[in-house]
Amino acid sequence: MVERQETSEDAVMTRIGQAIMLLHGGDREEARNRFGALWSELGADGDALHRCTLAHYMADTQDDPGDELAWDLRALTAAEGAGGGRSAQHPDLPAVRAFYPSLHLNLAADYLKLQRPDSARIHLQRARVAAASLPDDGYGDGVRAAIDRLELRLRDQ
Repeated sequence: MVERQETSEDAVMTRIGQAIMLLHGGDREEARNRFGALWSELGADGDALHRCTLAHYMADTQDDPGDELAWDLRALTAAEGAGGGRSAQHPDLPAVRAFYPSLHLNLAADYLKLQRPDSARIHLQRARVAAASLPDDGYGDGVRAAIDRLELRLRDQ
């Protein structure tokens, strides 16, 4: 039974990955459609890592900044709920925690687009604090550089 559950979870991540490839390939509409179908399947009680990942990328498919913010907030809510009922040793928790710098960075960018610089600064600071735990690799360096770029943009606000 456990093996079937793990296979099922892998299938969900595979489907999320396929939609991400569509998004990165420029087909935002099809990615949005697939993410929407998956979101409905997962439901409110779905795996937190799946919901966090899905909402994080669904935000990137949105045309309206308010909708983008709503999906980024869903991603953060899913990440924050990842510890509920799970052991501190659960294998998904490090993956969810690794999302925090990017989640807060995206929220800061959303708030800046919506001309809410004070809210943007709050999330930018949270992104910077969370990014301190990222490794010194391509991903970590990229997130920290994006934080620096957004901070420069915010200085003009």
